[in-house]
Amino acid sequence: MLKIFNSFKKKKEVFRSYFSNKVNIYVCGVTVSDYCHIGHVRTFYFFDILLRYLKYLGYKCNYIRNITDIDNKIIKNSIKSNISLRKISKLMINFMNKDFKKLNFLKPNHEPKVSNNINLIIKYISKLLKNKYAYISYNGDILFSLKKIKNYGCNLLKKKIIYNSKYNFVLWKLNKKSDILGWNSPWGIGRPGWHIECSVISNKYLFSKIDIHGGGSDLLFPHHENEIVQSKCLFKNKYFVNYWVHTGMVINCGKKLSKSKNNYFLIKDLLKIYHPDVIKYFLMSVHYRKKLNFNIEKLEKSKLLLNNMYFSLQGLNKNIILSKNDILSFNEFDDFFYKYMNDDFNIPKIYVLFFNMINEINRLKCKLNYILAGKLGIKIRFFFNLIGLLNFNNINDYFHKNYLYKNSINNKIIKKINKLIILRNIARKKNNWKLSDYIRNKLYKLNVFIKDKKNFISDWYFN
Repeated sequence: MLKIFNSFKKKKEVFRSYFSNKVNIYVCGVTVSDYCHIGHVRTFYFFDILLRYLKYLGYKCNYIRNITDIDNKIIKNSIKSNISLRKISKLMINFMNKDFKKLNFLKPNHEPKVSNNINLIIKYISKLLKNKYAYISYNGDILFSLKKIKNYGCNLLKKKIIYNSKYNFVLWKLNKKSDILGWNSPWGIGRPGWHIECSVISNKYLFSKIDIHGGGSDLLFPHHENEIVQSKCLFKNKYFVNYWVHTGMVINCGKKLSKSKNNYFLIKDLLKIYHPDVIKYFLMSVHYRKKLNFNIEKLEKSKLLLNNMYFSLQGLNKNIILSKNDILSFNEFDDFFYKYMNDDFNIPKIYVLFFNMINEINRLKCKLNYILAGKLGIKIRFFFNLIGLLNFNNINDYFHKNYLYKNSINNKIIKKINKLIILRNIARKKNNWKLSDYIRNKLYKLNVFIKDKKNFISDWYFN
């Protein structure tokens, strides 16, 4: 039984969809002012896992992820680069789609842009004005008034904020003379504020019956809090969000990733160096709700760990059909996998399970039981696929991107490695697994990874 941590109630709850076999999901998407960075990808990778698992459980998912293509940062970048706002937004959206395709993220059912929903946004701002939830400020901007909201802050922040007009937020920003972008409205040429877009777009596609509303934890307040209060004013009792789900931020040296602090890492640059699976593996190495400290050393460690697992799967027959007896013999692994997935997607614990399964595969290979090793390999591949990893047919493709083959390495190093390989195979023949493991770990420290074959022969790759 799947349990998800609900940010609204600050606890794990058994997942039940509003409709019995259908799940409505809305995730706040990218503001396309720049290329996607590692923080964006962590959020969308988690929701990719969630989507894959819900589909596996038999739900039909309606996944909406908006694109914010109207923003002050986009306008500044447009002026700075001397490229039209429409062109720069289109360019960044194309780069985002390329990144997400390389990462093998499932596509949303709809990915609406704010710029395509201006008339609807104007309609709902007019409704808020009519019902006295909004007002025209001294400079012509339309602001949402929190004066009528009794428990502002109590929804997600869980802290009542005493009313102060400084918390009133912009619904419509009137153009100034220097502004380069605007749409006609009853209040003059301008553009929508940030918070209103999600209330309008989620209602358009999901009719305000949202099972899971998600985003990064930095959106919890004020964005999602503001979304709740304005949606309740717009749609009254028709507005419904079952679970609010937030991912932990990616930080660097204790600080949030930010272009202004020059501590952020673009995903397009990382993809030039690392296989997508390595990046994804790293992003879930800490539970999705916790902060993840990014540094290259940790990413390299994730690469080594994933290499170890993929090496063990290399060469196994992946076309074996599992019998009922095979399935029963793997029940323990099944039980733990689904236990951890159902416990609010505890991927770090699943990683430990993967290592246990890989160790069992290596043990079977050492005993030359390649048939059972292959069957267990099929099972772990299935688990990998459920969390969006190993979605390629040939593991050699992975190593082609991550490795230099041994013929490009210094001869002295090759001789040293070959000597250790021979010693390890002698230890394996004598069933001296302690010494065998010791040598294997020593080789790992040299960034050498072993592929064991039949008759105590081993091949190896060097990173």
